[in-house]
Amino acid sequence: MSETEPTSETEPMETEPTSETEPMSGAESTLSPGIERRDEFTVAPPLTTDVGGTIGASVLSTPGMIGMMEGSAQMLAYEHLSEGQATVGFEVCIKHVSAAPEGAVCEAHATLREVVDGRKLRFDVEVTEGERTIGVGTHERRVVTFSQLGSPAA
Repeated sequence: MSETEPTSETEPMETEPTSETEPMSGAESTLSPGIERRDEFTVAPPLTTDVGGTIGASVLSTPGMIGMMEGSAQMLAYEHLSEGQATVGFEVCIKHVSAAPEGAVCEAHATLREVVDGRKLRFDVEVTEGERTIGVGTHERRVVTFSQLGSPAA
């Protein structure tokens, strides 16, 4: 496993399978507000920046941090979806409040806050280094079926 690949702890959740005839409503019965996931990662390229050499050190970049937050939310949702479903992200509202140097061990944390209409998922997301908050915000994803995604262009 590379240093930037997350490891995870997910709270167990008992669910019943949903009917394949109701693919969009399946999110309500399998995704419940309060479930969460934590992914530990080490700050390393390609998650870093030195801001064009202006700061004299490599730190966790804002896009890298947001990617780790989105990844935790995406995997949390995926673990509770019916077969044939996925999620797509459509909104992030993030504050990057502190630097994390290259080599730091951080944790991306996602908590499902709300499920709207059985398909819109609202998450609280955060990245920490120990007790320090590196970034915090919200992220929204939409439940889709694979058939809604279409086929790749030829």
